[in-house]
Amino acid sequence: MSLEKVTAIGRADPKRGYDDACGTAHALELIGERWALLVLREMMLGPRRFSGLRDDLPGISANVLTQRLGELEERGLVRRRRLPPPASVQVYEATEWGLEAEPIVQALGRWAARSPRHDPTLPISGVSILLSFRTMIDRAAARDWDSRIGFRFGETSYIAHIHHGSIDIARGEVVGCDALFDGEPTQIAAIVYGGAPLDTVRVDGDEDLARRFLTLFTLPPKIG
Repeated sequence: MSLEKVTAIGRADPKRGYDDACGTAHALELIGERWALLVLREMMLGPRRFSGLRDDLPGISANVLTQRLGELEERGLVRRRRLPPPASVQVYEATEWGLEAEPIVQALGRWAARSPRHDPTLPISGVSILLSFRTMIDRAAARDWDSRIGFRFGETSYIAHIHHGSIDIARGEVVGCDALFDGEPTQIAAIVYGGAPLDTVRVDGDEDLARRFLTLFTLPPKIG
């Protein structure tokens, strides 16, 4: 996609623009609308159906979600496509440029988690908790790891590969995992960040490894 086309697609409604050449101002024109960044966040680990987005963003109405998806598509951050048979359903996915926003999501998450008003016990989506692992991982502690951890959230599953201080996450069948967490994303968040007992979710495989996995993530200190 040429620069001219990206600029044309990304230009915001002039009535809502900031009339400011700063890239930060234009970023807010692109993803600063209420719910826009969270809708884009939900596509960071693969394409999503409209119904799945509604389920994982319970505070958004169908009309607002439709509007945000249309705006993100118009701006070149999201595209629609139809999955091949036997699924044959329409999904929304982040474009290559849209996926480049993940570091923004990570930086905002780490920065905002320092607020005393941040409540980690509120509902959280599966994509969001897994992206938080990519944000909060202690790379030094994970330096010698080479393990695969599975997560099953209802009918959706993911595999996290921790290796050499980094963590790669992909949606897919949880086969060949060293340990598997089976539960709700909010339960996983409560265990990792809130100190809830491990037995609040089902753990298959190497339980000792699963317990060590939980120690790799720490929220930043609060301000003040």
